[in-house]
Amino acid sequence: MTPQTIPRQRGNAAGKFITFVLVLALLGLGGWLVLQDQGKTPPDEVRTQVDQADEPRSNDDSSSASADAPTPIEPLTRLPTLDAAAAYQPKDGIIDVDISEYAGYAGLIVANGGLAPNPDSLFAKQYGFQVRLTLSEEEGWSKLNNGRIAASVTTADTLPIMGRQFEVIAPVQIGFSRGADMVVVDAGIPNINQLSGKVLASSQFNEAEFFIRYLASEAGVKVRVLHDLDARPAADELGLVMYEDAFVACDAYEHELAQRKPRLNGCVGWSPRTDEVVEASNGRAKALVSNRNLLVIADILMVNQGFATAHPDWVKGLVHGLLEGNRQVRDNPEPHLAQIAGALGWEVDETRDELRKVHLSNLPENLAFFEGTIDAAGSFQGIYQSSVLAYGTGLLKNPADPTRFIDLQYLKSLQGLPAFAEQKIAIAPIKTGAPVSLEGDALLSRDIRFFFKPNSAELDPAAKENQDYLDTIKGFLQVSPGSIVLLRGHVDNARVAEFEQQGGQSLVRSMALKAMELSRQRAQSVRDALLARHPKLDVKRIELVGRGWEEPAGPDSDLNRRVEVQWFTLE
Repeated sequence: MTPQTIPRQRGNAAGKFITFVLVLALLGLGGWLVLQDQGKTPPDEVRTQVDQADEPRSNDDSSSASADAPTPIEPLTRLPTLDAAAAYQPKDGIIDVDISEYAGYAGLIVANGGLAPNPDSLFAKQYGFQVRLTLSEEEGWSKLNNGRIAASVTTADTLPIMGRQFEVIAPVQIGFSRGADMVVVDAGIPNINQLSGKVLASSQFNEAEFFIRYLASEAGVKVRVLHDLDARPAADELGLVMYEDAFVACDAYEHELAQRKPRLNGCVGWSPRTDEVVEASNGRAKALVSNRNLLVIADILMVNQGFATAHPDWVKGLVHGLLEGNRQVRDNPEPHLAQIAGALGWEVDETRDELRKVHLSNLPENLAFFEGTIDAAGSFQGIYQSSVLAYGTGLLKNPADPTRFIDLQYLKSLQGLPAFAEQKIAIAPIKTGAPVSLEGDALLSRDIRFFFKPNSAELDPAAKENQDYLDTIKGFLQVSPGSIVLLRGHVDNARVAEFEQQGGQSLVRSMALKAMELSRQRAQSVRDALLARHPKLDVKRIELVGRGWEEPAGPDSDLNRRVEVQWFTLE
C-alpha cells in the first residue's frame, strides 16, 4: 500500500462474501469442465479445494490454513500525503459526490432520488444543480482535495490525520453510527483494560482504528502498531496488526481462531462481518463493545474548499437536501426502503436492519454537534480532540485547529424553514438488552487521583487537575447515552502496620471502617463537584462506593489516594 492509499471506510461484507463464493465456484466449475473434456476425473486436490470452501477448518490444520490467511499490510509510519489542493469545477450543472455502501448515507440517496443525476431532485428544483452519487470503496481524500470530486463522506476522527493539507469544509453532520462498528475479542477478555498484552486485527487511519484507540486511551492502555503477527506488544500495551480494511481484519481473526495457537485476540470491524465472526466462533469469541450506545463515530459531509468558495448556494443546497433526506428517512423509512436498497445493492430487509444501526442527524442536532452543546453524543471538537489524543504526538506532532474545517453558515441559513422548525434533539439509548448492571464487568476502569485537602474528603479548590478530571467523567456520560459511572473511593493503606502495632486487630478493624467511610466521602465529594460543574448530568447515572484501603493500586501511597472511575455501558 502506497503512502497515499488509505483503507476505505464502511462497506458491506455480504457483497464481498457472495462475490468470493461465486468466483470460487466458477473457477471450480471451469476446472472440472476442462478435465471432463480431457476425459479425466478431477484430482483429489482440486475436488478438496472446492468441497471444503465453506467448511470450518480443524484446529489441527494450522499448516494448510496458513496459506489462506489474510496478509497484514505494512503499516504507515507517517501521515498520508494528499494531492495538491485545487478547486472542483462542475460540468453541465452536475456535481460529483462520493459515498460508500453504508446506510448512513440514505438521506442523500433519498434527496437525490437515487444515485444518478436527477432533474426532479430537491437539488435541481430549488438550487439549479444535479448530483451524481458514486459508490466508492476507495478512499478519495486526494480526489476531493485535488478537485476531482465536489464532496465526499468521512468520520470526524479522520480529520486530524489529514490536517492542514486538507482544503475542505465540513458544512453538515450526516449522522452517528449506532452499532455498525464493533470490537470482537476472545471470550475470556472482560474489558478494555484487559487488552493489555493482547493483539487485535484492525485497519489503519479510519473509524475502526480510532474506535479502539479511543477506548484504549480512556482506559489508560498504550497502543502499539505491529508490523506482523509474530511481533508482540509489551505487557502494558495493546498491539494492532493492520489489514487492508476492517472486513479483512475480521477475516484474519476468524482464521486465527481456527488455529491451535491463535496469534490474534480479536478484531475491530464493521457490521455485519463482526457478528458473523462471533457466530462462527463456537463460543470462543464475543462482542466486547459496539458503538450502539457509544456515540463517538460521527459521519460528516466534506466539501472541496475551492468549490465551496465559488458556489456557496450549491453547498447550501447540498446541506438542505441531505437534511431533508434525513428527515424523510428518519420520520418514515418504509416508503424509501426500496429506493435505498436499489442504490446500495441490498435487499429491502437488509436495508431496514442496517438503518437501525445509524442515527440520521437533524438540524438542531447538527448545530449542537458543531457548537459543542450536544449532551447525548460526542461533539465535533470533542471527537476531533479525542482523535488527536488517541493517535498521539508521535504521529500528530502539530495537529490542525479543528475550527478550520467548520462552516456553520449553511446550517444557520436553514433554521427558518418550516420542515425543520419543529425538530428537536432526540438521541436516546438503544435498550436492546438488560439494564446496565453494576454486578457485571465495566467496559473500562480508570484510576484518577483527585487532590483533597490533607486527611479530608474536601477537594482541593486550588488544584486545576481536579476540574480536568471532572470533565473526563462528564465525557464518559456524554458520549454514551444510558451509561453509568461508578466512583470507587480509595485511601492509602500505608499505616495499617502502624495501627496493628498500636492496638492490634481491633484497632485495624476500627480504622478500616473509618477509612471506608472517608473513601466514600471522597467519592461523594467528586460527585458533588461533578454536578456543580455540570448541573445537567443525571445524578442517577453516578453511583458511589467506598473501598477504604482494601484495594491498593501498589506500594505508592500517593497513587492509593484515588477515585477509580468504572464505566458501564448498555449493550
